[in-house]
Amino acid sequence: MTTHHPSGRRNFLKTSAALTLGLTLFGRLGNRTLAALPEEQEEGLLTIGPLKGYTPQIGTLVSMLNYNRDTIIKSIKSLTQEQLDYLHDGHANTIGALVMHLGAVEKYYQINTFEGRQEFNAEEHKLWHAGMSLGKEGRTTIKGKDAQYYLDLIGSVRTHTLEEFRKRDDAWLLAKDPVWSKPGQPVNTYWKWFHVCEHESNHRGQITFLKKRLPGAKPDDGE
Repeated sequence: MTTHHPSGRRNFLKTSAALTLGLTLFGRLGNRTLAALPEEQEEGLLTIGPLKGYTPQIGTLVSMLNYNRDTIIKSIKSLTQEQLDYLHDGHANTIGALVMHLGAVEKYYQINTFEGRQEFNAEEHKLWHAGMSLGKEGRTTIKGKDAQYYLDLIGSVRTHTLEEFRKRDDAWLLAKDPVWSKPGQPVNTYWKWFHVCEHESNHRGQITFLKKRLPGAKPDDGE
């Protein structure tokens, strides 16, 4: 049977208390350090974090959206109309349709989170329905446009997103949606806009796949 000496116990308690105090102070100082980052941090596409003009969480989200959007622009800006309209097979979507889809999804989350609407209105439906649905409708109706058309369209949508983000704060971003939330599975606004971000990343992969299968593409073309 092992005997613990009282002095050893006292030393252990002192050490534990000092460690706890140190961690507490570190946490407080760490918070102060993090709070200072938005002013000191150099902004750029390869820096994820708070951005000037936005609250910290919204700025961090915007930095991720900015990076993803830059990769989309670089992927399609030099493509011809024929390449944007190329249909790999009867089950695929064209690159142009996929870019239109990105704009449609972001537009939907705009009306949902900024206005509280669950559906497009008649005017929005006319412009965005085919892009949102893709499939047969997208294959037959989304074509005949050049790269700048798509870039201008999704660019105007993104401009509105950023304008609205500047009007809001982190409490809004973290708030749960009572309409979408279910027992045991709450949904907040941050998740919705994270979905816009990862959704764009997902379709960028599809665009890369299709670019490598364009007529005349070399095996090492694309990203």
